[in-house]
Amino acid sequence: MTDRNHSLPSDELNALWSRHNAEWRDTAQITSQWDQAANIDSKLLQHKTSGDWWDILAETGLTLLVTREYEHLIMAIHADTAISYMIMPHPSGIAVDKHTQTVHIASTRNPNQIYDLKPVTGLIPRRDLNLDGAPVEHKPLIPVSSRFFPGCMYMHELAVIGGELYANSVGQNAVVRLKSDSTFERVWYPRCIETRAGPIFDQNHIQLNSIAAGKNIESSFFSASTDKISKRRPGHRNFPVDGHGVIFSGKTREAIARGLTRPHSARLHQDKIWVDNSGYGELVIAENNGITSVTKLPGWTRGLYFHENIAFVGTSRVIPRFQQYAPGLDMDKSICGIHAVDISTGTILGSLTWRYGNQIFAIEAVPGDMTTGFPFHIRRAASHEKSLFYAFKTD
Repeated sequence: MTDRNHSLPSDELNALWSRHNAEWRDTAQITSQWDQAANIDSKLLQHKTSGDWWDILAETGLTLLVTREYEHLIMAIHADTAISYMIMPHPSGIAVDKHTQTVHIASTRNPNQIYDLKPVTGLIPRRDLNLDGAPVEHKPLIPVSSRFFPGCMYMHELAVIGGELYANSVGQNAVVRLKSDSTFERVWYPRCIETRAGPIFDQNHIQLNSIAAGKNIESSFFSASTDKISKRRPGHRNFPVDGHGVIFSGKTREAIARGLTRPHSARLHQDKIWVDNSGYGELVIAENNGITSVTKLPGWTRGLYFHENIAFVGTSRVIPRFQQYAPGLDMDKSICGIHAVDISTGTILGSLTWRYGNQIFAIEAVPGDMTTGFPFHIRRAASHEKSLFYAFKTD
């Protein structure tokens, strides 16, 4: 039966419209397009340091950028401004285009997204805010665009190579070039996924998950959990991991190092291939078809950035359902944090840890004079945030 009386009491309508008017007012919600971004659990931001952490970071002059994927957080750490953050759905890889001063971050829920962020360089003059166009002191990073990609790409790491943006498409066992119109092109894949019917792009088989970026794809290297195609795939409880991980050569498309366990964050530094041997909590060098351990850390190693003779290495807790992937770790002693490691000795010089932290995915860095971090801080300043997003310039 149809109700022919469409009128509603004015007080009911006013309450409905008032609620709608009050929604989506928090700048954190708008920048992440996520209603819950306004209600971050402050415990996730609690941290402590040990050793010479702040002195080491100050000497580098860097702002560290960190993704904490399962907590949907991207964080910035700078010696002067400490920690700032932004909310983002399941962030993973980070890449910095130094030429355009753009930070790219992968968001790997379904659909995948690439966020492009730039530092604020000033404010548009406004009579209603009396800002006078003055530059913003800390040049916070803010999102200026976002591109959507199919969730089946399952993007992990990002890298800028030759001025173009690339990603591991784990779901396709391939490396892809990402285009500004949200299309992509497969540009590389390992020889091991080739079959008589053609390369296997339609299902994840090897967990191809990081890029040690060279000058081009051919001079780059890539890590994976295996180079064997079988019915057992990543995510299966009986997927073999211990010692099955490899490093692929971009040039030959073959494995050039073996013996890794769930490797992540491969990097080229000082003419060597470095990689986090995650399942054993190690930072290692891939060489002579094997690996050489540099240091062992308290947790699942993932995230790696080098500054001269210091490696900033991330450690994470082990998610219980993935404990079979970490045969070399004590789950109860694993912590979430970043450690400054002297690569010549393997000594931990200083650490920053999050007591309630879970998973770190990527660590990158930008010069501190480019930006000291994100607009949101542990003690939020709503009026400042609103003015910033009301009149920002990024030119």
